[in-house]
Amino acid sequence: MRSSIHTVLYDPDGLIEAGLPLDREPYESLVKAVLAWTGADTLTTRDLEQIALQLTGHARAVAADIRRHADQLPKDSGPKALADVVLREAEGRLSATLEGTVRCV
Repeated sequence: MRSSIHTVLYDPDGLIEAGLPLDREPYESLVKAVLAWTGADTLTTRDLEQIALQLTGHARAVAADIRRHADQLPKDSGPKALADVVLREAEGRLSATLEGTVRCV
């Protein structure tokens, strides 16, 4: 009999994630492909949902990286205020319900 062992990771400050480099190239290629779509949609709803999940996941990782950098700026600085505004807007958009549509992607 094989037992299942799970490790619970507690990383509230995102330090493990902060050490991982973001691989931008595949996501940039995916975004270019999405922006180049024209005419009739040939992808299935499930394909579109997966693309939306991929892009949303990467966008969340980028936002977390920006948040870590912004948190190191002086509290009353212009760049920090701008980053806070952009991150609030991004969070609002990223929290929207995903749909299997081209418009959602």
